[in-house]
Amino acid sequence: MNRHATAVWKGTLTEGSGTLDTQSGALAKQPYSFKGRFQDESGKSGTNPEELIAAAHAGCFAMQLSHFLAENGTPASELSAEAVVTYGPAAGGGFEITESALKLTGKVPGIDAAKFKELADKAKAGCPVSKALGAIKVTLDAKLA
Repeated sequence: MNRHATAVWKGTLTEGSGTLDTQSGALAKQPYSFKGRFQDESGKSGTNPEELIAAAHAGCFAMQLSHFLAENGTPASELSAEAVVTYGPAAGGGFEITESALKLTGKVPGIDAAKFKELADKAKAGCPVSKALGAIKVTLDAKLA
């Protein structure tokens, strides 16, 4: 199975801009720029690679956990997962991603906190995006609502 996306960039790093398109069409000519990536913390300047990694990680983790909860006989009524990707200057120059912090709130009838935490940890370790992010620190803060 393959998935694809296309990035088109025009101009220099700091003055240029680009667009992103995804196979599904969820992103179509989505703008991204230096300002949106490194200067605008509001996120209103367009998307950026780190935001997309965060979305992929949160989505993958929530899907993986929903599977484990269903297998346990305690399907979730709702899982709210957030991923915060941290990046900044690298020691040798340039920038690097150093962490993805998952924060989860789950509504799961019939499960106790210990089992919920066990399955959430298993999902954190087992989701394909977590595995792909193996070079960075991945943390999890999980709680039941």
